[in-house]
Formats: sequence, structure tokens, C-alpha cells
Amino acid sequence: MQTTKLQTQKLVLGAIMTALVIILQLIGSFTTFFGPFSTAVALIPIVLGAAMCGTAIGAWLGFVFGVVVIASGGAALFFAFDIPGTIITVLLKGTLCGLAAGLVHKALKKINEYLAVLAAAIVCPLVNTGVFLLGCYIFFMDSATQIAQTLSLPLSGMAVFWALAMGNFALEIISNAVLSPVITRVLRIFKKEV
Repeated sequence: MQTTKLQTQKLVLGAIMTALVIILQLIGSFTTFFGPFSTAVALIPIVLGAAMCGTAIGAWLGFVFGVVVIASGGAALFFAFDIPGTIITVLLKGTLCGLAAGLVHKALKKINEYLAVLAAAIVCPLVNTGVFLLGCYIFFMDSATQIAQTLSLPLSGMAVFWALAMGNFALEIISNAVLSPVITRVLRIFKKEV
């Protein structure tokens, strides 16, 4: 009976985190600080969901994040150059960042909860950005010059993609690291109630 109650709580929390990912990423789609990409504010509930509900929910939340990025037009620039490559890159980077956050949290939580959350909060944007750059290399290197011209950037090759990714990455990793104590506090409250 206790196992069923815990599974139900995790499903409900996963649904709540799914709604938060959708809402925050839609709100985030109106913020473009660096280049044409919105800041991934949805990474915070991805980390929280992965820590509270496990790696499968973390991967699910990352996938939902990717779907919202595509649906909101956050990847529109890349659709002009390679539609399948864009879909693969966006969905894979989202899914893997949620999965990685869950795996890191699971591996470290027995050592220290705060360390586990901080590490997951850092790994999440790291994987998100790393898979984005890998996808750019695989699918968009031939189009790098055209993408740079579209954005009026005086860069070529991977420098275009690094320039696009690094500003957002810095903002994402700082916000995740700063909010990781909040995530830790929420986890403590959750564990007391379970």
C-alpha cells in the first residue's frame, strides 16, 4: 500500500513538474538575452522533478521541454536548414539533460543532498548545451556561414554555435546553481510529507 501511495505521489508530482516546465518555457520563450534563443528557465523544474521523482521523470520533463522549445518557435532558425536535425537535436538535448540530472542526483544523494542537487543543477545545463553543440556540429556545420549571415554575426564554423550557446549557458548554470538551495529545501519538505 505504501509503495502504491509513493508511486501515485511521484506521478502527481511529475504532472505538476510537467505543467511547470511548459509554463516556464513558454514564458522563457519571450526572453532572448543572447542571440535568437530563449533562456531555458524550465531547467529548474527539470532538476527538481528529477531529484524528487527519479531519472525517468527527469528524462520525461526534459523531453517535454524539448517539445515546448520546438512548438514555441524556439528552434525556428534551425528549421530553415535541417528539419530532422533540428528535431533530433532539440528533443535529445532536453531528454538527456533531464536524464543526466536524475542520474547525478541519484548517485550523490546518499553522500549529501545539497551536493546532489547542486551537481544535478550544474549537469543539467551542461548536458543541454553540450548536446546542442554536438547537434550543431553534426547537422549544421555546412550551414554555419549562412546561419552567421542570418544573425549578422562576423563568425564562421563552430564559433557561430559557441557564440550562440555560451551566453545562454552562463545564465542557465548561474540560475540553476543559485536556486539549488531552494530545490534542496523543497526536497526536505517533500521527504517529511512522504
